[in-house]
Amino acid sequence: MRFAWIAAVVAGLAAAVAGAATAAGTSSKDVTLNLVAYSTPRPILTKLIEEFRKTPQGNGVNVRASYGPSSAQGQAVANGLPADGVILNTGNDINDLVDKGLVDRNWDKQSYNGVVWNSVVVFGLRNGNPKKIKGWNDLLKPGVGAVTVNPFTGGIAKWNVLAGYVAQRRLGKTDKQAIAYLQRFYKNNVVSQDSSGSNATNTFLSGKGDVLLTFESEAINGKIPYVIPRQTMLIDVYIAAVTKSEHKAEWNAFSRYLKTYPAQKILAENGYRPVNKQALSESRRKYPVRPGETTITNKLLGGWRAVDKKWFDPSKSIMQGIESSLGVSTGS
Repeated sequence: MRFAWIAAVVAGLAAAVAGAATAAGTSSKDVTLNLVAYSTPRPILTKLIEEFRKTPQGNGVNVRASYGPSSAQGQAVANGLPADGVILNTGNDINDLVDKGLVDRNWDKQSYNGVVWNSVVVFGLRNGNPKKIKGWNDLLKPGVGAVTVNPFTGGIAKWNVLAGYVAQRRLGKTDKQAIAYLQRFYKNNVVSQDSSGSNATNTFLSGKGDVLLTFESEAINGKIPYVIPRQTMLIDVYIAAVTKSEHKAEWNAFSRYLKTYPAQKILAENGYRPVNKQALSESRRKYPVRPGETTITNKLLGGWRAVDKKWFDPSKSIMQGIESSLGVSTGS
């Protein structure tokens, strides 16, 4: 009887210790977060997820990631794709989720205004740059073929469009003349509009086109020679929680981790412009501010709400008109 009593006590103590351990730090054991993200940062996000899981906050947290064209990914979440949070590369992709009640309308009040990293629009080039492409007007040269993305599926295409427009305005062109530039470019020089930035890179690497309009990070990681045009867009990449998430604490821990110095240093080392102040300061030589860098809130654009209505409404907008005239789908 005595041995039985001792065994029972030991078993009880073991159970108590196990319960205390769970309460102390492993309550998130076996939690799986669903991350929905745009396509091109898949390799770096895979690494960052691994590093997050090594931290106390990430212990036992699994992250299941879905990658694809930014706008298509946002629409998939709106249509029911499971998500605890999103990383998308245009503000209108986030705003669409806000309008559907899937993201809090104050999402941009979080640290760094909801931006998790930056990039800029660049021209990926063939070795030796045989077509001598340096600026936006070079894209209109006869015989120059450009590879980009459909702006109604992939976010980088939107930044490309806006960068081309702003470049013309800063050269003294009127709104009408700058739009005419884009009409001419898409009609005469665009040879491929892929569904995502990753697919566009693959098309370019397969030998199609003379120039790839893409993220700086994509050119760096794809080992593609590139030039940053004098006029470019500073690209914001956004992170937001999905309101219906069942794992808000774990998502918030992951989101906060991505903005810490260790995570942002990894981003900076892999072609992404950090937002964390320390990491940004240390990487300024690698990623200098360019005089021609334009932000989405510039008065020529007016922020994502204004941009989306004027440029990217699938039923009636500038790019809807341009794409429809070329027989390209706008998803309307």
